[in-house]
Amino acid sequence: QVQLVESGGGLVQAGGSLRLSCAASGRTFSGYTMGWFRQGPGKEREFVAAIRSWGAGTDYADSAKGRFTISRDNAKRMVFLQMNSLKPEDTAAYYCAASSRGNVPTRSFDYDYWGQGTQVTVSS
Repeated sequence: QVQLVESGGGLVQAGGSLRLSCAASGRTFSGYTMGWFRQGPGKEREFVAAIRSWGAGTDYADSAKGRFTISRDNAKRMVFLQMNSLKPEDTAAYYCAASSRGNVPTRSFDYDYWGQGTQVTVSS
């Protein structure tokens, strides 16, 4: 069992940066692939980024490449999403998720555990 709690969301102007954090509980955190998803108003939940269990591989949505960076600290059971050059279209609730699959899944149904989300609002 893994419990996830996100933090770091807020209101930022376009072009600004935010760093999202996800704190995980559970002794086997290091064995999970961790991902970030987001869901904007009236939109479906979409993949943002993911990182393999020991950080050996990452994947990003096209919208995140070059602007967002996912990282993890297994010792602290934390996952981070550094978001730079934010755009109004990045406005969404951002969710941290954990997957027991060994690859870097990008589909939400491949994830076993989810946090409650943290809101990111980017003003123009």
